[in-house]
Amino acid sequence: MQMNKKRAFLNWSSGKDAAYSLYQIQAKGEFEIAKLVTTVNEQAGRVSMHGVREELLKSQADCLGLPLEIIYLPENTSMQEYEKIMSAKLDQCLEQKIKYSVFGDILLEDLKAFREQQLSKVGMKGIFPLWGKNTFQLIHEMIESGLKAIVVCVNEQYLDKSFVGRIIDRQFVSDLPKGVDPCGENGEFHTFVFDGPMFKKTVSYQRGEVVYKTYNAPKQNKEIEKYGFWFLDLFSK
Repeated sequence: MQMNKKRAFLNWSSGKDAAYSLYQIQAKGEFEIAKLVTTVNEQAGRVSMHGVREELLKSQADCLGLPLEIIYLPENTSMQEYEKIMSAKLDQCLEQKIKYSVFGDILLEDLKAFREQQLSKVGMKGIFPLWGKNTFQLIHEMIESGLKAIVVCVNEQYLDKSFVGRIIDRQFVSDLPKGVDPCGENGEFHTFVFDGPMFKKTVSYQRGEVVYKTYNAPKQNKEIEKYGFWFLDLFSK
């Protein structure tokens, strides 16, 4: 008799870490991923920081063969509003007998602690398949697995415009400047995954323009007023 799997949802960012977490979860077979959940900027219709269009999110889910649930967040959502929206979503998951939430986090202790705290309030648990792994080894594991991702956003504090639009491969890792995490764990870059062992078919996309945007720095950072980012706009093909 086959043992019933634990039901979980995966926090889907559209990037490589979320995709490789899915691969790890599916390979071990302990959890059933009931759905992908993504937060999207309601006004822009894009994934925050990745800048990925909603249409491509839906294409990814279709190519993965998994249901996608989008949580629309208003522009400039306060932390209080965010927690209220997410709490309601977690309650809904519990009603669907989903008791676990999967994340692609690797090293950021504060973020992991925050996620676990929020989940514990409703009686859910966080699952972190990539947690604590050496990021240099991990990025090469991803590449060797056949995962394919394109860089859609870079933080100009760490990387210049030339890194936008590059495919994650061994040459990309070799070209990263000293001090940049090879998985971009400190927000140096973000990716869009379009193929890999977790996909049933390749996501078709086409490249658009590269755009530059600035965002206000946190108030506690007195050295920098604004952060600059380069984005590659992608479209469904």
